[in-house]
Amino acid sequence: MNIEALLAQGPVTGTHIALVAAAAAFFAVMTFWRTLLDRTPVYRRINALSERREALRQGLLASQRRGAATSRGVGIARQIVEKFRLKRGETAELAAKKLVRAGFRSSDSVVIYLSLKLCLPLAFGMLAAIAFYSLDVLALSKQMKPAAAILSVLAGFYLPDILVRNMADKRREKLIKALPDMLDLMVICTEAGSSLDATLFRVSREIRHASPEMAEEVELTGIELGFLPDRRQAFDNFCARTGIKHIDALVSTLVQTEKYGTPMAQSLRVLARELRDERLMEAESKAARLPATLMIPMVIFILPTLFVVLIGPGALNIVDGFAKL
Repeated sequence: MNIEALLAQGPVTGTHIALVAAAAAFFAVMTFWRTLLDRTPVYRRINALSERREALRQGLLASQRRGAATSRGVGIARQIVEKFRLKRGETAELAAKKLVRAGFRSSDSVVIYLSLKLCLPLAFGMLAAIAFYSLDVLALSKQMKPAAAILSVLAGFYLPDILVRNMADKRREKLIKALPDMLDLMVICTEAGSSLDATLFRVSREIRHASPEMAEEVELTGIELGFLPDRRQAFDNFCARTGIKHIDALVSTLVQTEKYGTPMAQSLRVLARELRDERLMEAESKAARLPATLMIPMVIFILPTLFVVLIGPGALNIVDGFAKL
């Protein structure tokens, strides 16, 4: 239908003009919007980096706001550590390694840990002296009160180590449990043609809900691969942060792949299969040890009652027979 046919049908009203104007405005807006779209991967990556930078900035500001409330306590702990020079030597390095494996990476965590190692024995000792000598809580004898006070001091000294070790063990178990799934995702990404850096970021994003600990470690490794001058150092840091032998095997595979150009997907698939087989063998070994483990409670709790039920009536009859004689 052309313009002459429209004019032959009748005069053009304001409704027609409004509809034409609305359609023209709609197409103009759509054209302008399409020009703003990212048509190339470069623009998408630039926008993604900008969003990531903004998210990091917001997180930094939030952490600064949260840290303002506890800055006084951390400042006191830092003064104590600097006064007694606790952050020098191998002790501080070992403490930092323990805290990293437990999930604490900030420098303030090392300061708080060392200050607790110094202050908790004194605090526990003072509380024990007040409780056992002044208040006489447990009504201990004179010989037991010094021993109880010494045990309280030792408990305060070893309490931070026990807590950090328990947290590190729990985190290590979570990492081991999430490792096969992470390897499978890496196989899928590498077979799809992604590079190692892109694979790590993709895997960290996909596994974040299932295992936040593994996602954090993988993402941090990908970031270090991007800005460290030696890529081997990023892999070594990954091993040091986790302390898992399976991660060492994974790192050796990745280093060999980057050095010699071997196919990474096949190596990762073999590694994931070996890890699952090892977990299955460990479960079978635990099941095989179960009868020997149950032997002691059976001997202590079940066999005496069984002997009483079986031998008890006969023993009573023998006693009654001797009584009648």
